Amino acid sequence: MKVNDIHEKLMAEFGDAVGPLTEPKIDPFAVVKGDRIVDISRFLKTTLGIELDHCNVISGVDWPKRNVIEVVYHLFSYRHRHGIVLKVEADRAKPVVPSVEGVWKTANWMERECYDLLGVEFTGHPDLRRILLPDDWEGYPLRKDYQEHGGYHGISNERENPLVELRRLDEKRKAERPPAAPAPQAAPPAPSTPVAPATPAKA
Repeated sequence: MKVNDIHEKLMAEFGDAVGPLTEPKIDPFAVVKGDRIVDISRFLKTTLGIELDHCNVISGVDWPKRNVIEVVYHLFSYRHRHGIVLKVEADRAKPVVPSVEGVWKTANWMERECYDLLGVEFTGHPDLRRILLPDDWEGYPLRKDYQEHGGYHGISNERENPLVELRRLDEKRKAERPPAAPAPQAAPPAPSTPVAPATPAKA
């Protein structure tokens, strides 16, 4: 089944909750209403002939000028070798999207990553907490207006070029190395014994 066919079935089932399919550049996608994402996901997974049994990726894109955070779902069927990309647009000031963890278990950690790095709240998630950053981290690093705070609990977030550190270690080892013993002086050559001139033989 082609992506257009999957999209048509979605439109027939959910009507205006499913937006138009974009032009097929790389991965055509459709924007769907956030409050229907769980029903749509369950339909795509269980409907005979579609059966999108795998959620490849759930990611997020920050659009500050539009005041939107997009949550992006890449869905695939191993049985039929087809798939579709869906997007949910959430209010950037308070992004809230229902969790699809109950449809695809693999969504668990991917939703936690979106929560951790973009601040998207996935309602109904069984264990929504940070997955990459510490619990007391401030802000969401994948938002485009995120500002560094100069480190974390005294740990710098700046990393020196490792080659500079290696050169410093080499110089330190050289400085700590004991000086080499002077090379032994070669003994002067023994003076040669003068040879007496040969006595001419008598006739």
